[in-house]
Amino acid sequence: MQRFAYTGRTQGGEKMQGFLEADSAADCATSLMRGGISPVTIQETSQSERRNGGSGGLSLFAPTVKPIDVQLFSRQLYTLMRSGVPILRSLSGLIESTTNAALARVITSLKESLEAGRDLSTAMRQHPEVFTPFYVAMVRVGEATGRLDEIFLRMFEHLEFERETRARIKEALRYPSFVMIAMVVAVAVINVFVIPAFAKVYAGLGAELPLMTRILIETSRITLAYGWFMLAGLVLAVAGFRVWCATDAGRLIWDRFKLRLPLTGSIIQRSTLARFARTFALSLKSGIPAAQALSVVAEVTDNAWIASRVEQMRNGIERGESILRTAQTAAVFNPVVLQMIAVGEETGSVDELMQEVADMYEREVDYEIKTLAARIEPIVIVAMGGIVLVLALGVFLPMWDLASVAIK
Repeated sequence: MQRFAYTGRTQGGEKMQGFLEADSAADCATSLMRGGISPVTIQETSQSERRNGGSGGLSLFAPTVKPIDVQLFSRQLYTLMRSGVPILRSLSGLIESTTNAALARVITSLKESLEAGRDLSTAMRQHPEVFTPFYVAMVRVGEATGRLDEIFLRMFEHLEFERETRARIKEALRYPSFVMIAMVVAVAVINVFVIPAFAKVYAGLGAELPLMTRILIETSRITLAYGWFMLAGLVLAVAGFRVWCATDAGRLIWDRFKLRLPLTGSIIQRSTLARFARTFALSLKSGIPAAQALSVVAEVTDNAWIASRVEQMRNGIERGESILRTAQTAAVFNPVVLQMIAVGEETGSVDELMQEVADMYEREVDYEIKTLAARIEPIVIVAMGGIVLVLALGVFLPMWDLASVAIK
């Protein structure tokens, strides 16, 4: 789509101006007239204006919309709509109150799209760098069910949970990360500077060296001779891995492998299933049929393998199977969750029980994150001890042998 700058007048004669995205100037005019605005001038914006968002500054230093901004936007919009303020007036108020220029431009674009007759979810889809597919899909659910204010509250709570989860994970991994970085730097310095110096001393003595020392000397020699090639190979390997993960098959394999990682796999799985359960419960509570609700869930699930299981559940429901039967076939839920699904189908309260499932998974994620640092510390200590042992044996064992020979 192209971005057009327009000026026009409303039916009451009030002058209007702004920006609107459309396929052509004719489509832009049609959208304006559909929104009750008679266009006076329509002009396509330049490439630089589109890149800079019309701010006239360098995009490199332009402010960006952060997740916390979207979170606060959701909460403020919920409060305004809950108070009975129309959506257009709510957006106008947020444009004036926000301190982030980038977010103000996004809200302005949303307001202009609504004035042109578009849905809010369609307008948000034009800003994928701000609103995720999950956010857009939930807004679309809110528009279809008339519960848009509730959707914004749920999105605020969801974004708050994800923000706190990321913060706790970073806090738990901060100390082990520093230790691992220090270990890598220490090993690199020893390989490049220390071991070559000892190798010259040992070579001058002409004595037979222990196996561990010979391994360290050869490792140091390879590092010095081919270090840049090894670094380039590592960079190419990482780039190739990212390209492979971008493919459908690669992402499916990698996302399934992430669920089996020793320390973080269970956290990833439970947090993904919590999002699944919460989204499914919200969709069912909004009156969406189960099959269509699972389509929304599969679209917003950020793990390709679990998304494929959700699609399998949807296909089973479309064939007439029960939710419990399809959940058992998907093989991603534990027996407790399956029992709750069974009770929900019997009592007709699947949405309420799926909400409880989401709360249960979130409590488990919270507990595992709190104990993550305690589980990582023994591994770090063992790794440090192993490296120190190898270096001590490789560097000092020949000295001990030479000292014992000299004494004799």
